[in-house]
Amino acid sequence: MDLHVDHHAARTPLAWLVALALAGVAVGSLAGPLGPSPTSTTPGPSMGPSMGPSTGPSPIASPSAACTSEPTATPPLLTATPLPTATPAAPTSRPTATPRPSPRPTHRPTPTVPAPTPTVVPVPTRGGASLLVTHGSRTSNQVALTFDMGGRVGDALAIMSWLVDHDVHTTIFMTGAMADNPNTDAGRRVLAIVQTHPELFTLGNHSYTHRDFRNLSAAQIREELLRTEAAVAPYCSQDMHPFFRPPNGGYNAAVLAAVGAAGYRYTVTWDVDTIDWRPIVNDPPGPTADQIVAKVLGNARGGSIVLMHLGGYETYDALPAVVEGLRARGFQLANLAELL
Repeated sequence: MDLHVDHHAARTPLAWLVALALAGVAVGSLAGPLGPSPTSTTPGPSMGPSMGPSTGPSPIASPSAACTSEPTATPPLLTATPLPTATPAAPTSRPTATPRPSPRPTHRPTPTVPAPTPTVVPVPTRGGASLLVTHGSRTSNQVALTFDMGGRVGDALAIMSWLVDHDVHTTIFMTGAMADNPNTDAGRRVLAIVQTHPELFTLGNHSYTHRDFRNLSAAQIREELLRTEAAVAPYCSQDMHPFFRPPNGGYNAAVLAAVGAAGYRYTVTWDVDTIDWRPIVNDPPGPTADQIVAKVLGNARGGSIVLMHLGGYETYDALPAVVEGLRARGFQLANLAELL
């Protein structure tokens, strides 16, 4: 059979399909009845629809069987080799994580902060009478050296330097007039030393004019004390309360009441008086340095308060032997803040 294909028509997809169908019919008529080729083998497993030749009628009408053609070599049947089917791996189940119990919040007790205990700061007694003090406890091994300053300057600065160099704890009673004195700065320099060494020195009030308080009214006593505080304050920040020493050691009930009303708890006198304020040439004569030493060492007891003066005539010469002698006897030198 002469198969002619219009190549012009084959340019379209539909023409190609028709041509291929006609070619199949021609091949089938030459090969004999439709069916599997004697040489064909049973096709392998199918992957879905069969890949072999169709056994049903062709959708395209066959041309007349009378048409003959030159024998045409039967093309071998192509058997489609099925592609290996990939067996999907069974889904691997992920191990189920063992649920962990949610940690319970640990209850931490809130620490109880105790309320701060208020610190009670003692306030000097005002309104009550000042307490007269002549000595401290007799069971104590402490002795207090006290120095007044209100008149003669003398060796005041040398004595202060010596006390600092030998670590002697003492008490200084200053008058306001000495702090204000326009003729000498000795009083102000002594206050500066007290300010620099609060660990050694305690400061007390010795009035302003050094008048006998027994001859003054309560208002005048108050004025003396306040005026001294104002005179000292620019040069030393140490509070002069609660210690007051009366000029000439004079006191009575009215004086103690007025001094107490001004806030001075203690009116301090002495139990050992060196009388160092009196010069040797005086009539009666004052003590020598040796006599001062002998009096202090012979009379000091536990709690004793010794009266001396920064402007004393023989005080500086007697001081080393006094301090060494007291310490040798087992006494500790203390200021009034430590003794009382």
